[in-house]
Amino acid sequence: MSHPEPDTAPDHAIWRALQASLAARGERRLVLLEGNRESNLRWLSGLLPELDIQTGVWTGPADQSPDSRLTGIVPTDARKWLGREVSVIVWDGWQGNPPDALAALSGALTAGGLLFWLMPPLDEWRRFADPDYPRTGLDHGGEHPFAARMADILADHEAVIRISPGRAETPSLTIPQIPEQSFRIETTPDQEQLIQRLVRFGQGRRRRPLVVTADRGRGKSAALGMAAAELLKKGRQEIVVTAPSKQNVDTLFRHARDALSDQLDQASAGTLTTRSGARLRYVPVQELLASRPEAEVILVDEAAALPAPLLKSILLGWPRVAFATTVHGYEGAGRGFAIRFRQVLEQSTPHWQAATLTEPVRWARGDPLETLITQLFLLAADGSGSAVETENSAGELVIEPWQPATASDEALSNAFGLLVDAHYRTSPADLRQWLDDMAARSWRARIGERTVGILWCALEGGLSAGLAEQVSLGTRRIRGHLLPQSLASHSGYPEAAALKALRVVRIAVSDDARRSGIGRSLVEAARAYSTEQGVDYLGTSFGGSADLLAFWQNCGLRVVRVGLQQEASSGEYPLQMIQGISRPGRELEGRIRKRLAGHWLTLVPDNWSGLDTDTLAEITAELPPGLALDADDLRELWNFANGHRGFQITVPVLRKLSQAPGAMAGLRGHADRALWCRCVLQGAPWSSLQAEKLCLGQETAKIACGSWFAIFSRTVRVCDSLDLISDGVCPE
Repeated sequence: MSHPEPDTAPDHAIWRALQASLAARGERRLVLLEGNRESNLRWLSGLLPELDIQTGVWTGPADQSPDSRLTGIVPTDARKWLGREVSVIVWDGWQGNPPDALAALSGALTAGGLLFWLMPPLDEWRRFADPDYPRTGLDHGGEHPFAARMADILADHEAVIRISPGRAETPSLTIPQIPEQSFRIETTPDQEQLIQRLVRFGQGRRRRPLVVTADRGRGKSAALGMAAAELLKKGRQEIVVTAPSKQNVDTLFRHARDALSDQLDQASAGTLTTRSGARLRYVPVQELLASRPEAEVILVDEAAALPAPLLKSILLGWPRVAFATTVHGYEGAGRGFAIRFRQVLEQSTPHWQAATLTEPVRWARGDPLETLITQLFLLAADGSGSAVETENSAGELVIEPWQPATASDEALSNAFGLLVDAHYRTSPADLRQWLDDMAARSWRARIGERTVGILWCALEGGLSAGLAEQVSLGTRRIRGHLLPQSLASHSGYPEAAALKALRVVRIAVSDDARRSGIGRSLVEAARAYSTEQGVDYLGTSFGGSADLLAFWQNCGLRVVRVGLQQEASSGEYPLQMIQGISRPGRELEGRIRKRLAGHWLTLVPDNWSGLDTDTLAEITAELPPGLALDADDLRELWNFANGHRGFQITVPVLRKLSQAPGAMAGLRGHADRALWCRCVLQGAPWSSLQAEKLCLGQETAKIACGSWFAIFSRTVRVCDSLDLISDGVCPE
């Protein structure tokens, strides 16, 4: 609804009435302030002091805040407000609009809340040079389909109040009717059931973790707090809460404090102590894992915002752990978190439990602002396909080029839903990148009219020789060229940045269509495009795991680089793989792989001691062979395998053996492969191997001789394969 206003003071009475009406209805609104920024700020400065503001935030320059009660924040820090509650948000879009941050912060707005958004007029959004774009490598020039799509949605949405300076105020600002029974934030039946379940979990058997998922505003943090209080009342003495930041647990502690009531003895920052001496306290994640305090129950709030390795360490470190996270993607693909973390739970704690909340608490069901934010950022994107699509899904598989920016919202939602389900941290920022990146190239797999697979690629590289050399030396960094830049700077090949590359950004196939060759068919379409367009190499960069490595190997790509730092989100090392298309591309692939193979045995123990053994073994097996074993090597190996030579002194030759043709491939399927990788390649001490249950026994010599003789004799028959027995090098 459009309500233009003049560059004068607003009608305070009308806006106070609106705020009261929304609070009574349990609703929130977006106030879109279009046009001149300075005029809109003056208008806000005249309005906000007259409104009821319990807590508010401002994302613009600190010295330009329209109300002293607003807390200034940097937009990209909005995730720190997850789990907190605010009554007013003033979002200065002229400073930039990171989608993840705006979506996340809107979830902190309580019933009766107003989100003021300062922006140019809607008809200018398509070409608005958003200041946040350079951070992501997006080009200011041309049109921006992501912003244009948002403008189309906002134009006539019921949750939007449009204000423009310099025009006469519309006196009939619509005030929603106040209901007979006003909205109140109170415990829902959903919450009550969850509280009871959390209490049973906290008093129940060990190693049965509980994972709570919910859309935002459903009161999961409040339920955790009330359940923690009940557990303290029922005899638990030490409950620890952790989260990405202390501010994330403000709501949890407030509800715990209220629930403890007269049983509370002391309340300090991050700690509640009852009269019986029981405690609920907040401990930062890193401190929790470093100090490992005694605790009967660990509660992890906003779990999707924490790195997966930390979550796994918490899971395995205490007998009773509950994880709570928001489902939708603005905080890092909560749904992807649920899918990914499920694998860890199934492997480590197969008796884990799941719970969910569906009824909103912080606002009323059907709140127009929640519907708006969900639509703007596709927070409910679903890749499963609608019933209509399923009915029309008969037919043959079709692989075709696809433009997400011109697709219908339903088709876009289905396609983006596939990416959300398949990739751990797919978020609204990725949606903007996909729609607005001029270098993006996409393909769709469909059966009938149903989308069953999506491939999103980006054209990269093609830099001038001089610029490529600067990138290789580290004196220049060019946004938007992830793979060529990495190979130029980290692997030391400037030609990788000068050649043209097509990088796979995301690939996803629907659950019911996987393992049918659709993924490979999509990659083949990208390979054919590369050949037609003169692209030199096809590549990808991803968090390394054995199953993904196998997929890309089956697609014809080969490992050219392993990152030195584990990814914060997944705990995996980045793997980069390419396939040369043109002759220069093939030559580049061969040179990088040969050099990586030459450095591999030196780099692994110092840099990749945390790489999972399946991935390590497969990378080692696929790299070009190392130096050939000579007669002295073979004699030394035979002596070692028969117990005549110590392990430590034989390590150099054992590592050399790992790069012999067929050696690591010969270990596939053997239980001892992990032992070989950990001890020989990664250099793990015997104490670690025993703790990991990879070997038994107290005496290192016995472990070495017994274990390695088994591996050597059963899997790597070097003497036989090289026919050196007849030459007298190895005894029969």
